Amino acid sequence: MTTFILIHGGLHGGWCWEHVVPRLEAAGHKALAPNLPGMGGDPTPLEQTSLAGNADFVADLVRRQSEPPVLVAHSMGGITISETAERVPERLRGLVYVVADLVPGGMSMGESGSPELMSAIGHAITTPDGSVTLGFETEYAIDLFYNRTDRAIALRAIARLTPQLLAPMAQRLAVTPERFGRVPRAYVECLDDHAVPLSMQRREQKALPCHPVVTMDSDHSPFLCAPEELTRHLIAIAEAFPTVPAYR
Repeated sequence: MTTFILIHGGLHGGWCWEHVVPRLEAAGHKALAPNLPGMGGDPTPLEQTSLAGNADFVADLVRRQSEPPVLVAHSMGGITISETAERVPERLRGLVYVVADLVPGGMSMGESGSPELMSAIGHAITTPDGSVTLGFETEYAIDLFYNRTDRAIALRAIARLTPQLLAPMAQRLAVTPERFGRVPRAYVECLDDHAVPLSMQRREQKALPCHPVVTMDSDHSPFLCAPEELTRHLIAIAEAFPTVPAYR
């Protein structure tokens, strides 16, 4: 059995994994899909959230597991699991980046992100000071995140998106080769991603190589448009990671 901790991306919540969690559990695994602080219904005020706070939250969840888990992140959640790995590398079996931001130490997501995603922020509905992204117009959000997803499922997802602080995108990652770099990492790339194009995904993999790398013919949200396939890949990736002894 593998313990999976599934970390959502920006604007989303743990709900985005609702089609993956039961499939992992049906295969005999443990799957947790928490809301990051301030997101997906978590009551933490947005102004009290940060990249460091998100990583502390996930690291605490990791410490509470009876065995080293596999951290899986989508999109903006990538910077959270990287920072988490810096905190608790000895307690992790591996990291899986599902079209997630894979950012080298000393750089920010904004500095390494795709021009398409940075441009998308300009289309977001924001507060007057620009600190919080409130959401996207429906058709724009579908094209950006859910262009291969069943429309009814996409509309339900859009209705559940919540405000997102932009500040974490400008925060540089404090990760090192000695800690973050020692945790095995894998990547799930998606061929028809309009938010993080394949060329950007592969530039990030070149800067921080991953093994294995799995390719899906999917949009930016494979947990919604191809959950069965994604689940199979996550299980196979976990099996490919080195075995880590359970905690005593």
